[in-house]
Amino acid sequence: MKGARVKPKSIGFDNEKYLREQTHAILERVKKFDNKLYLEFGGKLIFDYHASRVLPGFDPNVKIRLLQKLKDKADIILCIYAGDIERRKVRADFGITYDADAFKLIDDLREWGLDITAVVITRFADQPAAKIFKNKLERRNIRVYTHGFTKGYPHDVNTIVSNAGYGKNDYIKTKKPLVVVTAPGPGSGKLATCLAQLYHENKRGVKAGYAKFETFPIWNIALDHPVNVAYEAATADLKDFNLIDPHHMKAYKEESINYNRDVEAFPVLKSILKKIMRSKDIYNSPTDMGVNCAGFGIINDSAVREAAKQEIVRRYFRYSCEYMMGLADKDTVKHIEAIMKKMKLDPYKRRVVKPARRAAEEAERKKKGNEGIFCGAALELKNGALVTGKNSPLMHAASSLVLNAIKTMAGISDNIHLLSPATIQTIANLKKNILSAKTVSLDLEETLIALSISAEINTVGKLALGKLKELQGCEAHMTYMPLPGDEAGLRKLGINLTTDPKFSTQSLFVT
Repeated sequence: MKGARVKPKSIGFDNEKYLREQTHAILERVKKFDNKLYLEFGGKLIFDYHASRVLPGFDPNVKIRLLQKLKDKADIILCIYAGDIERRKVRADFGITYDADAFKLIDDLREWGLDITAVVITRFADQPAAKIFKNKLERRNIRVYTHGFTKGYPHDVNTIVSNAGYGKNDYIKTKKPLVVVTAPGPGSGKLATCLAQLYHENKRGVKAGYAKFETFPIWNIALDHPVNVAYEAATADLKDFNLIDPHHMKAYKEESINYNRDVEAFPVLKSILKKIMRSKDIYNSPTDMGVNCAGFGIINDSAVREAAKQEIVRRYFRYSCEYMMGLADKDTVKHIEAIMKKMKLDPYKRRVVKPARRAAEEAERKKKGNEGIFCGAALELKNGALVTGKNSPLMHAASSLVLNAIKTMAGISDNIHLLSPATIQTIANLKKNILSAKTVSLDLEETLIALSISAEINTVGKLALGKLKELQGCEAHMTYMPLPGDEAGLRKLGINLTTDPKFSTQSLFVT
């Protein structure tokens, strides 16, 4: 189905301006601390898709470009929490566990010409999975350190800043004036690693300092700005919330935005830094600690406001689905619903939701006999055109959606098959009779493989296949949660998918 076109999305962010501002801010902070700065690097270092969604034009790899500019001055330490390895925590945008993401991050950095100085497994307590992770890295000649829970933390500053506290952790040798401390995700122990290193550096007579680099919340835009509210939505499962930094207001009589955990932890952190460095107060507020310049890169406020509202709705669908899958609790769902209400948003703010649901309803009305569950899907192309699809006995909804989308972009008539019915039936027979599959309909990954083979002898298929890359960044919605082959295929194509919180099958075990 093809729908009305809308105005293409506007660019809202200037990467080059951001790079200039951010590089300058970091280098100026290094100078303040005896030319040795530990920079806690929050958010995603590579492939920051949240930022690219809420700040249209934001290069998801702009932060790695920043590190490339600083690579002669920077060492990189990667932290990962042992508990996340043990419970196999998943990074949602890639669908891989945090330990796998750590391996991927090391590989990605190398491709950008950057090497990891060391990996730190934090809050390590001999967890079996964490020990296996450590062995894998060490046998590939990567330095690995294990840090235990810091004795006395968070209130006994005298114990924390002692040989029984931070001093108990091994010192990580670094050579360059800037040490970037990063991680696959939040709660990975970056701060504790920075502070332990500061303790050891200052014992060695090096007056090293600490700073924090976060993209969100953006400190110099309003508390209720949709970009900052979208950060709250993204961390609804962590129960984070933004607020005006009271420490900054007290010190400077001006508003700046921070989030609850940094504000709550600041008095203790301030005392720890003061004791480690044996000096007067280094910072007067959590905002002071930051070197965050994302706000200076915004060049079109209305564009980023609209994009951020769309992200809030995406998060609403995501947490609703995670609740159904047992990955989120009811409080998380209530929190995201409250954010939606505060921002006066509803699911239909997302343009692809209504046509997807309509496609499912139309398929249900036209069904013949007992044909099972019907799934509708809709996708918005870059030019604003809407395309829909639905499932059938031989093809999943995600498969028909993608085929319809690339046919539309290639200008191919609806009545022309990209895959012949005979080809689809042959694969279905293989799945049923040889592989003993419970369902024979083609998921998206299977469909794409079949299409690539067909394109070798079908010029129309080859034309359509060439349009797949243009789906990256497109918005899509499905009325049922996708099965693994569909989810993986949509993710690899770079499609921003949301789904209604419904299962597409009654089976508890699906592959």
